[in-house]
Amino acid sequence: MTTIEPLLARKQHRTLEPYHGLVYFSAEAFTAYAALGVTDRQMGYFAARSAAMGPVPAEVVIATFFNFAPAEVHRCIPAAWALASPAQFLVARRQGIDGSLRRILGDDVEAPEMVEAAELARTASEACTPEGRTLYAAHAALEWPDEPHMILWHALSLLREHRGDGHIACLVADDVDGCQALVLHGAMGEVPASILQATRSRTDEEWAAAVASLRGRGWLDAAGELTEEGRAHRQGVEDRTDELAVAPWQHLGAEGCDRLRALVRPYSKAIVGSGSFGFVPAERNGGSKP
Repeated sequence: MTTIEPLLARKQHRTLEPYHGLVYFSAEAFTAYAALGVTDRQMGYFAARSAAMGPVPAEVVIATFFNFAPAEVHRCIPAAWALASPAQFLVARRQGIDGSLRRILGDDVEAPEMVEAAELARTASEACTPEGRTLYAAHAALEWPDEPHMILWHALSLLREHRGDGHIACLVADDVDGCQALVLHGAMGEVPASILQATRSRTDEEWAAAVASLRGRGWLDAAGELTEEGRAHRQGVEDRTDELAVAPWQHLGAEGCDRLRALVRPYSKAIVGSGSFGFVPAERNGGSKP
């Protein structure tokens, strides 16, 4: 088998991410959560994504989601479990993404290309392993859906969480906390820092403390831009993330990887073009979780 270079893992992620990531912005999903009594969007997000782990406490969500403000997680978890069970959230999540994909992709959800893409993505996901990958492992224990467009979504969700768990391991190994990771991401210029701070509910005080800490390490300059050392750190994290994420793509093979990207690219473009995200996703994000 031809050796797959780690960079290919990043290429796969860039192309495939919108298909998975739509669930975090799905109007249909939030409608489904509201039917459970959860009208707070952030609470719905935390509960639905963590539901695969069961009715876990806030500390587990903080650990596995990594870069969200702990106070915001505590506001939502375990309060969400008093409104609906994890099993109910899992059903609502799948109902929501199913509705969003059908709305955006129309007849493509039943096309032969969708069937092929689902088979390829599922094959890739078979090479993911659970050791040290808590959020991936929880989702890997869920039953597979039956319809091709949902099989594709579930497979890409497994691959995304597997990559994200590895990305967090790299950050922890470098003694970078959640807020610092957001500041470094924002300094790359791919996503405005203001969006990262707001969507992760980070206070101005938390953000300023993270900036000060990173300046102290020589990774940010006085203007808040990455220094040469800071860029080297960020690139190192991305490279190690790719290395930890390459096994599924090695399993699929270069030809299969190329084919999967070609098949999913039109779906990802349609999803981004639908305006569902409210902004243009930065595909160069190496693995930081939404």
